[in-house]
Amino acid sequence: MAEQARFFNMDPATAADARRKGCDPHTLDQAAESMLCYIYANLPSLPVYEGTRLAALASSASPDGVDRISRLPPELLSNIVSRLPSVKDAARTAVLSSHWRRVWLSTPLVLADAHLHPEACGWPPTPATSPAVTAAVSRILDAHPGPFRCVHLVCSHMSAHRARLARWLQLLAAKGVQDLALVNRPWPRDVPLPATLFAVTTLTRLYVGMWTLPGTAALRGASFPHLRELGLGCVEMEQGVVDSLVARSPVLEVLNILGCKAVRLRLVSQSLRCVQISWSRMEDVAVVKAPLLERLVLFRPCKIAGGMSTRLRIGDAPKLHAFGYLEPGPGQVLKVRDTIIMPGIASASTVVTSVKILSLNVCFGVRSDVQMVPTFLRCFPNAKRLHIMSKRCTEPTGNYLTLQF
Repeated sequence: MAEQARFFNMDPATAADARRKGCDPHTLDQAAESMLCYIYANLPSLPVYEGTRLAALASSASPDGVDRISRLPPELLSNIVSRLPSVKDAARTAVLSSHWRRVWLSTPLVLADAHLHPEACGWPPTPATSPAVTAAVSRILDAHPGPFRCVHLVCSHMSAHRARLARWLQLLAAKGVQDLALVNRPWPRDVPLPATLFAVTTLTRLYVGMWTLPGTAALRGASFPHLRELGLGCVEMEQGVVDSLVARSPVLEVLNILGCKAVRLRLVSQSLRCVQISWSRMEDVAVVKAPLLERLVLFRPCKIAGGMSTRLRIGDAPKLHAFGYLEPGPGQVLKVRDTIIMPGIASASTVVTSVKILSLNVCFGVRSDVQMVPTFLRCFPNAKRLHIMSKRCTEPTGNYLTLQF
């Protein structure tokens, strides 16, 4: 138990196995927790009012003791209950009267399992607290008839609860979940996410983290007719899965990828407006045809093994307004339409006139980087706002910043 208390994400057996492989389990545990914190920070906010407390219902009673709140229209009562800060508060309204119980059962469910985590156990969750949280989630999902407006399940170590996960996905699909965040607490990090999730046609927003996604073969029958926002955080997946998900989401507007590796992305979408890729190892990003794409952001890309460069190609994106962070160095190759951008390259075919906001990540102490900056700028002649991040130089510096530059 003393050993277990020191870890947030792995049990003693997993820690012992890491040591046998020559790895420090504490370092692995801390790295996983850091990535989880980043995933949590990127999750959408819950549609609740954090300042609202259940006690406000009682304190608002009139001096004469008449319950006027219960006389409000059912639609308004349902709206009040749905915006209480936790599912515990919402469920507790059911004990006020049989009338309020009907209100709770008819209110679209907003559930965050972080609100079910025992406060006495502290944060972050550990494998020891996972059974209590998963049991509470199961009771709520079974008891509420739906629909499920917003469900965030991010606290459980699902490797030990795979049967419950399968049941949850059945209930989420049957009760019409709209906004879903599903994050696994590792270890192991290769827990497969059942393909049944991708048969939930009611989703409007989906964020998943720390899973192994099903392959493209399992997604052939999938369809997301209402999905507008998709987030993938630190997931293992085969090539083509992201392309397949985008292709099956005809109204998708936002794609957020973080902490993924060895990803090749080929964007073909009539609806995408924003693509953000951060802390990921991207081999190839090709904007093939995205007529509505306005923002393309690549933030802090990870280095590719073997010294390979990230290939970034801008094809058909006539509304691309904000673009970055470009790195004018050996780690990134920019291709506009069919032309690789190199010093001295300047023609009508390499110009992207729609970009108004351009961001660069450049090391001014490296000659090749400095030479590429004006070359990149010529490709975006209408940029009105320029953001530059100056990378720390690990090579011998020189005086390359002349007045002419």
